[in-house]
Amino acid sequence: MLARLSAGFTDEHIARSLGCSLRTARRRVAHLMRELGATTRFQAAPRARDLGWL
Repeated sequence: MLARLSAGFTDEHIARSLGCSLRTARRRVAHLMRELGATTRFQAAPRARDLGWL
């Protein structure tokens, strides 16, 4: 999920590619962003790389 998020995929595309509901994808993205301390989707990828998550 994090790789797809950092590639700029929409929540809809993430949900389809992972076979989960849109709501589940949005909740997981929100959780990842909280864990990363990112306030926007665009901050998530650099922070994940800095932490070695990607």
